[in-house]
Amino acid sequence: MDEKDTGKRTVETELEKSISHIIVEIIEYMANSVVIKTIIKKSTGNISIMSFDSGEGLTEKTSPFDTFIQIIEGKAEIVIDKIPHLLQSGMGITIPAHTANFINPNGRFKMISTIIKSGYE
Repeated sequence: MDEKDTGKRTVETELEKSISHIIVEIIEYMANSVVIKTIIKKSTGNISIMSFDSGEGLTEKTSPFDTFIQIIEGKAEIVIDKIPHLLQSGMGITIPAHTANFINPNGRFKMISTIIKSGYE
């Protein structure tokens, strides 16, 4: 199944450097989809912005790296090691490495995901 069939869209182009951006406006909602746009992608980590349409979330996963999630519009439930955390615009949380987690939507929302890969060599 390709990304189009799963309702997930990814844009791999980095944002232009040395230009200011209104982060909440650089990604749009798409019906029945999760849209991901890469802000920075490096071997030591990456930063992505994501938009989730109503009813769209991410399935449970475990990452070998710490991940910082910040809600920039709307609200969502971030479940870490079976403990739910309701975050709304302006709030953030760090998901520890090697910890099961998933995202439950609470209507449409946008978030920034920052993954730090260093320190786990």
